[in-house]
Amino acid sequence: MFEKLAEIICNYVEVEQGDIHPESRFMEDLGFTSFDFMSMLGELEDEFDVEIDQQEVSDIRTVQEAVDYLQKLSAE
Repeated sequence: MFEKLAEIICNYVEVEQGDIHPESRFMEDLGFTSFDFMSMLGELEDEFDVEIDQQEVSDIRTVQEAVDYLQKLSAE
């Protein structure tokens, strides 16, 4: 799931997939804006067939936190 998320991240910000790490922070390290992040969430919902709770994702800061959250949703 990490690899797929990293691939999607590259659609939104100018970063090499190899430069994305589990501890990478969306805003500080990868250069996401709030709009980029919200746009990506819509794609993640389609890609992983999950429904993302906007309140819950407001606490997500790193790529690993996003992976954990998506895995939790996929398991439900």
